[in-house]
Amino acid sequence: MASISAAANLEDVPSVDLMTELLRRMKCSTKPDKRLILIGPPGSGKGTQSPIIKEDYCLCHLATGDMLRAAVSAKTPLGIKAKEAMDKGELVSDDLVIGIIDEAMKKPSCQKGFILDGFPRTVVQAEKLDEMLKKQGAKVDKVLNFAIDDAILEERITGRWLHPSSGRTYHTKFAPPKTPGVDDVTGEPLIQRKDDTAAVLKSRLEAFHKQTEPVIGYYSQKGIVANLQAEKPPKEVTVEVQKVLSS
Repeated sequence: MASISAAANLEDVPSVDLMTELLRRMKCSTKPDKRLILIGPPGSGKGTQSPIIKEDYCLCHLATGDMLRAAVSAKTPLGIKAKEAMDKGELVSDDLVIGIIDEAMKKPSCQKGFILDGFPRTVVQAEKLDEMLKKQGAKVDKVLNFAIDDAILEERITGRWLHPSSGRTYHTKFAPPKTPGVDDVTGEPLIQRKDDTAAVLKSRLEAFHKQTEPVIGYYSQKGIVANLQAEKPPKEVTVEVQKVLSS
């Protein structure tokens, strides 16, 4: 029944869109499979590089927070269990998260592999992920570690300013507005996000280092960690990523 409704939906898709998707899939079929994990603190540039890697290698992007919300709203069996835990104010168990990743990996968009962002956060999670992949005859190919000094992150993040209604962003050092604290186009005041303060960043970085350094150690023992110099300009980091993934 599902295939009939899918076929009916395809009839309504413009031919140009169908042909574009077909050409994309043909191009993707020649790409090597990649299963990647991105690790890095807030502001390290993962969000900038992830879409580029996804496009270059035809991978799916698995952000565990988004996937949990999608599973809950789709009322999948795992999503129902996750909602029960959330409603009780409990953390969603590692096994449930692994199950949701396992489910997501079966989608056609994940056929060539995936980018995992925000997971695993602990060595136990990394071990469970490896177990699940092993059952599928797969493994993590590379862990990209976006290494950057905390002081540089503080400068990057605490200097960010936002024009709320348009979404335009500025930075006091790297992309300042013409007039400090004022949007260039409307002349309206700029704001800082609540999270973009030195105090909030400090606690987030402490949690990040405590949780993820053992994870980097775990994958380093397997010889699959690539340390990127994330303080470089984004285009230079992209070149570094491409070198790592083509080797």
